[in-house]
Amino acid sequence: MAANLAKKLLNKSLRKNRVRSKVTGTAERPRLTVTISNKHVSAQLIDDVAQKTVAASTTVGTKQEGTVTEQAAFVGTDIAKKAKKAKINAVVFDRNGRQYAGRLSALADAARKEGMEF
Repeated sequence: MAANLAKKLLNKSLRKNRVRSKVTGTAERPRLTVTISNKHVSAQLIDDVAQKTVAASTTVGTKQEGTVTEQAAFVGTDIAKKAKKAKINAVVFDRNGRQYAGRLSALADAARKEGMEF
């Protein structure tokens, strides 16, 4: 059982590193990175050149109700609004080693509806 978990974590780490080797954020087009746990969803806009976070949104500490997919859609809408305030229209999407489906897809679709391009 422990060997399966170790293999799973190793595979996720390899996928994450493969994605990150090709994706970098700049001031004009920051990296949108998404972290999804069993209870919460977080998203950040990161400028890798200056090594700083431009905007962030999370469900931690909020009274957001509903399924994790609905929470992901909320975070996608919120991060897009914050990006608009920071005058950012286009981002590079970092899926963080996750498969582009379900919760991740809901977040991305909600951000696109608010006008974000990636």
